[in-house]
Amino acid sequence: MPKVLDLAETFSKIPAPITPNTKNQVQAALTNPQSRVPILVALDDDPTGTQTCNNISILMTWEVDVLASELKSTPAGGGFFILTNSRALPPHAAEVLMAQICTNLRDASAAAGVPVEVVLRGDSTLRGHFPLEVDVTQRVLGAADACILCPFFSQGGRYTIDDVHYVAEGEKLVPAALTPFAMDASFGYKSSNLRDYVEEKTGGRIKRDAVVSLSLDMIRRGGVDTILQRLKSVPKGSVVIANATTDEDVDVVVLAALTAAAEGRRFIYRTGASFVSARLGIIQIPAISPRTLNLAPNIGGLVIAGSYVPKTTAQLKTLTQGAGDRLTTIEIQVDELLNHSRDVINDAIKIAEREISQGQDALIMTSRKVVVGTDMVKSLEIGAVIAEALVEFLVGLEAKPRYIIAKGGITSSDMATKGLRMKRAMIVGQAAPGIPLWRCDDEASKWPGIPYVVFPGNVGGEDALLRLVTDWRLDTP
Repeated sequence: MPKVLDLAETFSKIPAPITPNTKNQVQAALTNPQSRVPILVALDDDPTGTQTCNNISILMTWEVDVLASELKSTPAGGGFFILTNSRALPPHAAEVLMAQICTNLRDASAAAGVPVEVVLRGDSTLRGHFPLEVDVTQRVLGAADACILCPFFSQGGRYTIDDVHYVAEGEKLVPAALTPFAMDASFGYKSSNLRDYVEEKTGGRIKRDAVVSLSLDMIRRGGVDTILQRLKSVPKGSVVIANATTDEDVDVVVLAALTAAAEGRRFIYRTGASFVSARLGIIQIPAISPRTLNLAPNIGGLVIAGSYVPKTTAQLKTLTQGAGDRLTTIEIQVDELLNHSRDVINDAIKIAEREISQGQDALIMTSRKVVVGTDMVKSLEIGAVIAEALVEFLVGLEAKPRYIIAKGGITSSDMATKGLRMKRAMIVGQAAPGIPLWRCDDEASKWPGIPYVVFPGNVGGEDALLRLVTDWRLDTP
């Protein structure tokens, strides 16, 4: 059983990298006309996978003509996201959805004459439909030579060392299976070692000893050539673990994978957010200042929170205590929603209308007592009821806020697609590290151009939400 480690001590023992300027080499490979790198399509199981990207698009629909148009307009070596929100679905529904999206993507690729490569962007704390989504994608798009598993995400403190996936908590590295994320009612797990995790999640179909590892020693001392030879030598159908503690580690793996792909290898990826930006050669930019967004004066902002991970609950507590009378909190009781009471939604709309119109920031949040079902499906059904209630609130809200912050992956997906009627948005950048900022200019959306912040449930310290809300007040110096 992996143990809790000291972060600084552990990192001090990792060998220094030998491959300089890897990001530049990735960018050169992507833009080299002779490389003919496929367009990368990131199928994102909730909106938070955009948290390391900037200046690329995300689609919320997947009709063949829409996908073909996006493929044609995407620059060579580039890519885009498709928001599937499959993590909110039970397994069978997720399988049907993924099969439809992949079928449409295959047909759109053929119609546009543009080859594609797929990343299945999943949770950096290992929750989600794995291996189901990998299996469905390969069934539709063809078998890959290997599936590369890389849940690393630096902004959230998710690191993979000696095949063990860790979550940074303060100055400690906690094995993922010892965190609250592993106790998720729908996607819980027992294994922090990714070899064991693969065996656990595949029900023993793939044994731990069959899982291939790209160790930090190989990545940093062997460099791109060593990783390239390793990727070219793995048995077809292998799962390959990419260890990483820095973005540069991922760049080495990406460059090796691009080189192997140019020589005929084909990969599918199940990764955290950091791999997507690495594969696209995206350079991180500073957080977007609200003062550059021309926010409307004398109008309140809106925070919508539906996530139940402990980190979100702690952040909400800090926000409500720290904001004082600058924030009006509207709490929706989940028990009333499950009893089919709609009065709670109507009351919330009335209060929010009044406060936002008067320039007061408003927080609408679900009650913090976690209500779960007897199994995965029942728990997801309860989550759907809560999500539908928050959508109903946003649909009914007439007062346009200065901005919207949606807290939690499923919450932010539903607010975007159902509440704001977004079909395509631009990932502008980040409102804070690991916290994406979107803009949808489609006139058919509810409020075109409104700054929309996708705040993941499991990112940031306890004061991260308070600091963001405070910073986005127009009267803050």
